[in-house]
Amino acid sequence: MVTPKLRRTFDAIQLGIVLVILGVPIAWTFLSAFKPSIEVAAIPPKLFFTPTLDNFVELFSRNDFLKNTINSFIVATSSTLLGLALGIPAAFAMAWHRWQWPATATLFARMAPGTLFLLPWLLMFRQVGLVGGYTAMILTHAVITMPIVIWVLLPYFESVPRELVESAEMDGARQDQVLRMVVLPVTMGGVVVASILSFVFSWNYFLFALVLSGIETKTAIVASFNFIGEGVTNWGALMAAAVVIALPPLVLTMIIQKRLVGGLSAGAVKG
Repeated sequence: MVTPKLRRTFDAIQLGIVLVILGVPIAWTFLSAFKPSIEVAAIPPKLFFTPTLDNFVELFSRNDFLKNTINSFIVATSSTLLGLALGIPAAFAMAWHRWQWPATATLFARMAPGTLFLLPWLLMFRQVGLVGGYTAMILTHAVITMPIVIWVLLPYFESVPRELVESAEMDGARQDQVLRMVVLPVTMGGVVVASILSFVFSWNYFLFALVLSGIETKTAIVASFNFIGEGVTNWGALMAAAVVIALPPLVLTMIIQKRLVGGLSAGAVKG
């Protein structure tokens, strides 16, 4: 028989392995961002070095990376808001009427490879002159964010007592008022989770921004590949760019970590 002490030991070992697998690449990237560029790809790696900010200075002084980062904020924030505006009413309607096929259809749109949509979108947006602007990227990234909003909020909306909604309707509330004043206040934890996940997925998405962005609207994750050339790679600037790209989702998650974890677990229980 496995004793509790032995089980705890096995659990600690498994947790340690997972933390090493996840933590070492992250730590490597953050440390490399503060190494001299020539030492980033050194073999064997140098564990002791004099930290420098030269990589970040080069990143922002010799490139338009600040503008690219602002573009990422514009696209991710706008597509998240659009996904919430479309996904919240849709999720409420699906939950209220117990419809499954619309939710499955939106899940297919999220799980299908992006290349399935990219060529038709590219041709369509080119015809109306939207390629290279924010509009095309925001609309296409909404295809990423809206299914996330719907599937995160479905269990929350399904758990809202029907009597609560029906009593509001009997008092003369319209459907939009019921959703805004009755349902959303009791499911705000799910809205927070959906917002965070939508922002992170949009922020990190590469394919649509690569093809549909222009010189003035290029996002940070696309611009970071400018440091990879044929035979020559600016590893220091690339690592600095990776840190800058990783910071907003990381900081956002840490700030509202308790609400995020609580919202995810609540959705799992309510589902």
